[in-house]
Amino acid sequence: MSGPDIPATLQRVTVVTGGSRGIGAATALRLARAGHHVGIGYAHDEEAAARTAEAVRAAGGDAVTARVDTSDAEAVDGLFDTVRSAIGPVTGLVNNAGISGPLGRFTETAPEVMRRVVDVNVTGALLCARRALREMSTAHGGQGGAIVNVSSSAATLGSPGEYVHYAASKAAVDAMTVGLAKEFTGEGVRVNCVQPGSVLTGMHAAMGDPDRAWKKARTTPAGRPGEPEEIADAVAWLLSDEASYTSGAVLRVAGGL
Repeated sequence: MSGPDIPATLQRVTVVTGGSRGIGAATALRLARAGHHVGIGYAHDEEAAARTAEAVRAAGGDAVTARVDTSDAEAVDGLFDTVRSAIGPVTGLVNNAGISGPLGRFTETAPEVMRRVVDVNVTGALLCARRALREMSTAHGGQGGAIVNVSSSAATLGSPGEYVHYAASKAAVDAMTVGLAKEFTGEGVRVNCVQPGSVLTGMHAAMGDPDRAWKKARTTPAGRPGEPEEIADAVAWLLSDEASYTSGAVLRVAGGL
């Protein structure tokens, strides 16, 4: 017997932030294959977001895109309003939007980089979760749902010499996952988290080292980087009814790290 979850008659409408590329795009497509309609939030790359939306539609889902700075509460409201208007009531959130800034020693990291990383990775995740919970919590008149936050194995490894500030921001995401799960599972909303390891995305080049994923593979027990689709599979499971008794989990998907 499963616990409270999304009613079977309610269509699944999931917001994926950072959904234009990498893990976000892979997750949007994976969810479409599982019967979700998808709202794709993106920061800059409108063309990539449009390609992801096209792939979602080809997989049988409906899709809408919206530019959003997740650290801006009004922009977050605009994203959810757009998705609700175009597709329907939101039943899920994948809190995937995140930035790292350039790789480097902590003492050489500019304060403005640290602030922006915290703004997007922590404040942005909190704002998106807050709006999603207002949509889905039964205490707010919603019909339940699920949130999956995308953290990082850096949250527990610390990432010395690379981006300690980013690791700290992802540790905050893990903490918010546990707290929100305890506060809202009884109101029909499960909250979980995935901690990817080094994954083959464009994020490494943006940090300043396009080969970083393969370099990190040398110290990964699996001996290789992860693929975005492998993270997407974990996210999709946590959003599914198969995970109906799972809330407050921080799931490591990092090749043994």
